[in-house]
Amino acid sequence: MQLPVSFTNRMQRLLGQEEYPKFLEALQHTPPVSVRINQAKAAAAANLTPVPWAAAGHYLPERPLFTLDPAIHAGAYYVQEASSMFVEQALRQAVNLNQSLQVLDLCGAPGGKSTHLASLISPDSLLVSNEVIRSRASILAENVAKWGSGNVLVTSNDPRDFGRLPDFFDVMVVDAPCSGEGMFRKDPQAVEEWSEENVNLCAQRQQRILMDVWEALKPGGVLIYSTCTWNEQENEENIAWLAEQEGAESIKLQLQPEWGVVPTQLKGVEGYRFYPHRVQGEGFFMAVVRKAGEEQVISHGKSKKKKYKLTVAGKKEQALVQDWLQQPEQYTFVQHGEVISALPENLFEATDEVYQNLYVLYAGTELAEVKGKKLKPLQGLALSQHLNNDAFRITELDLEQALRYLRKEDISLGTNGSDWLLLQYKDLPLGWAKQIGSRMNNYYPKEWRIRMELPPELPSGSLVVDIN
Repeated sequence: MQLPVSFTNRMQRLLGQEEYPKFLEALQHTPPVSVRINQAKAAAAANLTPVPWAAAGHYLPERPLFTLDPAIHAGAYYVQEASSMFVEQALRQAVNLNQSLQVLDLCGAPGGKSTHLASLISPDSLLVSNEVIRSRASILAENVAKWGSGNVLVTSNDPRDFGRLPDFFDVMVVDAPCSGEGMFRKDPQAVEEWSEENVNLCAQRQQRILMDVWEALKPGGVLIYSTCTWNEQENEENIAWLAEQEGAESIKLQLQPEWGVVPTQLKGVEGYRFYPHRVQGEGFFMAVVRKAGEEQVISHGKSKKKKYKLTVAGKKEQALVQDWLQQPEQYTFVQHGEVISALPENLFEATDEVYQNLYVLYAGTELAEVKGKKLKPLQGLALSQHLNNDAFRITELDLEQALRYLRKEDISLGTNGSDWLLLQYKDLPLGWAKQIGSRMNNYYPKEWRIRMELPPELPSGSLVVDIN
């Protein structure tokens, strides 16, 4: 790996002559593979090594061909870099997770931190997961739907748009676009694209992003800032600049020595660095600050006086879908265009406020599409953690059938009828098919389909989750 001279000089200064060779050696090693289990759907496979700072994080002994594991398509786990799972410590140590929160993941795609946040916050909390690039926002919405928590809105907005929601969020996570130094061993192209000029541009853009969204954070609210780079300009200097500009208070996190995380400090602001020779993970930086002012707790509920943008679904439609989820009394069923979605009832007003100010791609749990007088169940329902399995006819698939279904091929099960079928693999729902006589129509979303050809020999089971 041919590293830029200015980068190596800086890293030698940061690490010192004794530690720098260990850092260089670590960059030559194969990156570790880590996943985070969706504990609402599955348990980790036996004998996996845990990620020490994340309860559901685990290292894999080798990198499997994830595409050929139906469990990943069912949202049973997410492949996520271990260092970035440290957001769990920031949240657990700086925030009361028992209360109802409004949380923003500003740079959410492809969905690692968003699905992680969704697992950590309470069911009556709202997560707004944003991605400014529309194509990446669609991938984010797919991964949020697969995770199936039901209390997430996916938006696609520029950071400055969040100024329309002043004092709205209790917590903000800004995993800022950066120069990507921490990805050097994982992505050789990151080395080629690196330059001091790009570092300067990234630092300026990060400052602009922080100032754009700062107004939307409540007084007393918590900002978690992170990058996958090592230079001080994008890390300590930026967050110290924000603290100086806005009077933000640094929050110190408690570390375990065996984690290998390196604490730093600049102008009274604490930071946390991850180096590949010290941790089993990639390069990463995080800092946590609290906005000045008294903490606010705002209760959102439906108000009869307010004019809403969201439309509550008609009684007829509600009657058709209300048994599709467990505990339907806890939801408000809304219709946006032809799509009927379920929102946790206590989040209706906050959700409507987001709809009035931002562009929303996906909300809550998408249940059904209205087709004339009939309803077509949607993929978000099949993958929901709150799906009522008893409301549907379920068909279990073997591995080959499951993978052919996920390729959106026609499969035959030798059955007859005229029902919607919920197709499962090892009790994990994958999606819908419609039985029409002896024929079965595959309703797996075409944009989600597996594109690779299936090999002659298929893997015997998941190395990741215990589904055997």
